[in-house]
Amino acid sequence: MNLENISCQKSAGGWHKRYRHRSTVLGCDMVFAVYLPPQAEQGGKLPVLYWLSGLTCTDENFMQKAGAHKLAAELGMIIVAPDTSPRGADVPDDPDKAWDFGQGAGFYLNATQEPWARHYRMYDYVVQELPALIEANFPVSDKRGISGHSMGGHGALVCALRNPGRYQSLSAFAPISNPSNCPWGEKAFSRYLGDERSRWREWDACALLAEATEKLPILVDQGDRDDFLENQLKPDALKAAAQAAGHQLTLRLQPGYDHSYYFIASFIDDHLRHHAKALLS
Repeated sequence: MNLENISCQKSAGGWHKRYRHRSTVLGCDMVFAVYLPPQAEQGGKLPVLYWLSGLTCTDENFMQKAGAHKLAAELGMIIVAPDTSPRGADVPDDPDKAWDFGQGAGFYLNATQEPWARHYRMYDYVVQELPALIEANFPVSDKRGISGHSMGGHGALVCALRNPGRYQSLSAFAPISNPSNCPWGEKAFSRYLGDERSRWREWDACALLAEATEKLPILVDQGDRDDFLENQLKPDALKAAAQAAGHQLTLRLQPGYDHSYYFIASFIDDHLRHHAKALLS
């Protein structure tokens, strides 16, 4: 699979690079970003953290705004940030151009309904196709962590909970914790998956926690001034599901913080260290 390097910047002693490639799974060209710490040029393989961004975001938001490169360089951790959905003239979009559905809002699932099923398979892309590409072209080990924000936090939880053994660490910022029961999730799931709600459970972290055979410790940060806290994100539902399943969840409600990347930048070091504890052991 050919990679086209479209940008490259030195950062914290390492390199932030963006690549374009043709995705077989999604049927379109995709862009992803990778941060390679200085240790990547010294031989050997390094652990990798996959970061999934939220609604309307691209690969650029995290790499430019989170301030993660400095500690990742100290830890010797590669970070990979894919886009949030398939894109292109041939990829169907919301006919009303709504920001919370369609291009920019793939929800990290495999759509089953037309016209979305051909392209909207972000779950397969994140879990299988992209890691295979990364492992073939960059010095990464088989130690993988996954994290994300908002819709990407939902994606991180779902990818890890559905794939025991594939990831060694898991965290999220302000995840859409119970998408089957919030407006964003109900809109996306009904269109991507159909109206049968029983099919939604396999893409809902609260439902998956009840059936998880692997109990990775989960770190979640949530701002208490987040405009989406009660209506969309529902961290209390995640907490209740984790408690019922006996799953270790550290849920931190951070006073004064909202849904922005100021919030993420304030606590990203804690999350990198959480992942490093598992990935560098």
